[in-house]
Order: sequence, then structure tokens, then C-alpha cells
Amino acid sequence: MSVNTGGVPDANAIPIPKKDADESMDAAACIGCGACVATCKNGSAMLFVAARVSSLALLPQGKVEAARRAKAMVAKMDELGFGGCTNTGACEAECPKGISIAHIARLNREFLCAKLKD
Repeated sequence: MSVNTGGVPDANAIPIPKKDADESMDAAACIGCGACVATCKNGSAMLFVAARVSSLALLPQGKVEAARRAKAMVAKMDELGFGGCTNTGACEAECPKGISIAHIARLNREFLCAKLKD
């Protein structure tokens, strides 16, 4: 006996709230220039990493690997010796694309949730 239970919806067909789509596109605008790292007193790459994680965290396509992505990117940043973020906002002020430090908060939430799932 076979029953058609339907398929998994295509991620590209899932409606995304405009606010989330706009925020994701803002984060994806990061050009990786390193201005945020250069201006940070701690040499933190948090804004760059946060922009990369945040651009996918808001979209259904990014949910599948969200936990693994957040843990891997933070681990690599630590391995390379980048400093921690102290939220002074210098990175946001210097960013030529105007990436918000609100993305750092999202990165921290994504990372914490990923670690709690372990």
C-alpha cells in the first residue's frame, strides 16, 4: 500500500517576512574588507563573522546547517587568535557597508543555542 504524503517544500518557495529578508540582505552586503577588525581595539572579527552567520540564520535555507556553521565559525575565529568583542561599536562606525552590531547579538544567540544542543 502506498500513500502520497507530500514532499518537503522547496526552501525557495517558503515566504520570508520582509523584515527578515531585508536584514539578511543587509548582513550579506559585507564585503570582507577587514575595516571592522582593523578598527577594533581587541582585533575582533566578530562583525565579519556575525554578518556571515546572520545572513543565513534569517533564511530557511540556512536553518539546516545553522548550529554547525555558528560553532565552526566561532571556533575558527578563536583558533586564528582574533580577540573578543566588547561592544564598543567602533566596527559598526567604520564599516563601509554599515553592518549593524545587532548581528553580533544574533551570532551570540546562534552560538549559544548550538552549544546547548550538544
